[in-house]
Amino acid sequence: MFADTLQHMFTSKSQHRAVEFFDAKLEFLIDPVALKDMLNSPGINIIDVRDEQSYREGHLPGAINLPKDRWSSFSGLSRSGTNVIYCYSLTCQLSARACKEFAENDYEVKELIGGFEEWKKKDFPVER
Repeated sequence: MFADTLQHMFTSKSQHRAVEFFDAKLEFLIDPVALKDMLNSPGINIIDVRDEQSYREGHLPGAINLPKDRWSSFSGLSRSGTNVIYCYSLTCQLSARACKEFAENDYEVKELIGGFEEWKKKDFPVER
């Protein structure tokens, strides 16, 4: 009986943690298709945290370049909308680090799933 109760408590706690995780994931991540549909919506601000050379070679339409060495300036970030942050690829952690730093400074952020690489794979528009 005690083992069953203990197992139920562990399962409930684990399920609760899973719900919290996936709620957060849905709240703070955006996929390329959803972003493309929202591209010209008011309140969407796109921030490219890749290096300047990569940005010049191609970036999401309307994106502002804010490489890591300039993060502390918060230049281009908006306090009146959602800042969608992206980096190179799904395996790049740069945008996650940027989202954390910007959120710590009270900016609303979402991370673009798959970064620039996923955007290009979908053959979505790129500015140069």
